[in-house]
Amino acid sequence: MKALRCKALGPASQLVLEDVAEPALGPGQVLLRVHAAGVNFPDTLIIEGRYQFQPPLPFSPGGEAAGVVAAVGEQVKGFKIGDRVMALTGWGSFAEYVAVDQHQVLPMPGTMDFTTAAGFAMTYGTALHALTQRGRLQPEETLLVLGASGGVGLAAVEIGKALGARVIAAASHPDKLAVARQAGADEAIDYSQASLKDEIKRLTAGQGVDVVFDPVGGALTEQALRGLAWDGRLLVVGFASGEIAQLAANLTLLKGAAVVGVFWGAFAQRQAQANAANFQRLFAWHATGRLKPLVSQTYALANAGQAIERLARRQAVGKLVVQVVADAQA
Repeated sequence: MKALRCKALGPASQLVLEDVAEPALGPGQVLLRVHAAGVNFPDTLIIEGRYQFQPPLPFSPGGEAAGVVAAVGEQVKGFKIGDRVMALTGWGSFAEYVAVDQHQVLPMPGTMDFTTAAGFAMTYGTALHALTQRGRLQPEETLLVLGASGGVGLAAVEIGKALGARVIAAASHPDKLAVARQAGADEAIDYSQASLKDEIKRLTAGQGVDVVFDPVGGALTEQALRGLAWDGRLLVVGFASGEIAQLAANLTLLKGAAVVGVFWGAFAQRQAQANAANFQRLFAWHATGRLKPLVSQTYALANAGQAIERLARRQAVGKLVVQVVADAQA
């Protein structure tokens, strides 16, 4: 099979397309014929050895995929050859086949094509878990989404609106904010042109926001914390800026606020039933058109390294997807 391989830790330009053997199938695993694979921020880290989980070299990056079940291992229940599924693989999806534990596999809803499904699980699963289980977002509360034009940011904008919140999108360029507005954002902040804290104050009449969804990190995190309302919740989702904020603890005391970590992958494993219920909710919203995932660009398998580079430079809008087979939109 063809696979894009990381043979030495370093930039995406070092990834190579090779012919390799199909992965061995262990008990409780499903062999997936990959039609499409989503590109996510962890892919930019794992190839450089900077992610919290590190596979041995050589390996294929790619943490999520959609395709057809090609084989099932012993002890697998609920899946059969030919099923259309989406899967969270951790790594290995930038290949024609990937073996994945059955608990990391979900049936694809009939409303999705492979390209959409390949980019759905990680962003929407993260955003819904963050806003509900971790952020306790309520109808008519105000939600601030940082990095609002990225895949997980746009998912948070859409889900925030579906939950009945007022959504303020924040990003670094007017074009990115236009995409967030199309996804349903009520207000927008260009934090490359104005102080995030001051704009929050202006847009909330000095009251602050109830929940901050922060996949960016860096200097923006403290500004967002200062912009929280009483009993506000700052959701730490990721660090796309490359910097981890060092926060003043007294700010949480003065605002009665909470800084809450969001680790969706661990939640999905530890609370599988709650995660499954989240996805039933997401699939229902998608079926009725309330969620409209944006795949802004697709790449051939041989060019998947270019997608990783684009994401690392924070140039991506919505999701980038690798189409491993030509009919990935079928």
